[in-house]
Amino acid sequence: MLPNLKPVNGRTVQQFFIRFSFLTAGTLIWIVSVGVFLAPFDIAPAGVSGAAVILNDLIGTPIGLVTLLGNIPIQLWAWRRFGWGTVASTVYCVVLFSVLADVITPLFPQQGISNDPLLNAIFGGVIGGLGAGLIYKVGGTSGGTSTLARILQDHYGAPLSTTYLYANLIVVAFAGLVFGWEGALYAIVALAAEGAASDYILEGPSVVRNGIIVTNHPKEVSEAIMTVMQRGVTSWQAVGMYTGQERTILLVTVARFQIDQLRQLVASVDPQAFLVIGQAHVAYGQGFLKPSGLLDDPNRAQTPH
Repeated sequence: MLPNLKPVNGRTVQQFFIRFSFLTAGTLIWIVSVGVFLAPFDIAPAGVSGAAVILNDLIGTPIGLVTLLGNIPIQLWAWRRFGWGTVASTVYCVVLFSVLADVITPLFPQQGISNDPLLNAIFGGVIGGLGAGLIYKVGGTSGGTSTLARILQDHYGAPLSTTYLYANLIVVAFAGLVFGWEGALYAIVALAAEGAASDYILEGPSVVRNGIIVTNHPKEVSEAIMTVMQRGVTSWQAVGMYTGQERTILLVTVARFQIDQLRQLVASVDPQAFLVIGQAHVAYGQGFLKPSGLLDDPNRAQTPH
């Protein structure tokens, strides 16, 4: 049930074990989120596991078993549509969660760590997001609505994030009917915290910025940036649609702490230059990070954000 990799060389074996470790660690963290912070306080997490928490409160069904049963038709649908290579990692995570959740959860404190439901919603969401981010990073998903959203996107062309949100809002509404609308609000807090944390794991901290410069003195501005800041510059020609005049656009990527230096440098060389500084998360290449390629996966599933 692990990613479909053939260990034909050392690099592939290393990729296999990295993915296996990420999937396993992410699932265990996901279990802690549900078992310690969310379920004891009737806060429904996202997806099928959220529905399992609700049913556990209503009729006492095991959370892991219900999560597994709820995922079977969804994963079968995904398998028929995308093939085994796409769903293998997700099936592994779902089965591992389903088996261990009912085994490990009784070992956790029954009343959780804190009696404050808001703290539990926040930390449950953040910790669940960390686990989900590790799973997403190597091409898996936590199953349930994540998989369903991708199927509906492929079938109907619906935006992935929108479908994921609507599917989870159904779970939140169900939680409101069972736990009260205050419980639904806590579930929304947990859902938002989970999304923010998983995005951080997937994309990392925003440590670089892109500078787009429109100037009539491209050579002088470029030389100043390359000499003073030791950053490469890319240029292309464009036409201003308002004036109809040709302009040169420069693109430079800098570290976050270099923003002021870039702004002052451009202004000193060409006070009439038009400068836009945009946010970026990470840069790979000379002067920045070197990509390892260990997590590259042609079958990686697109995940909702």
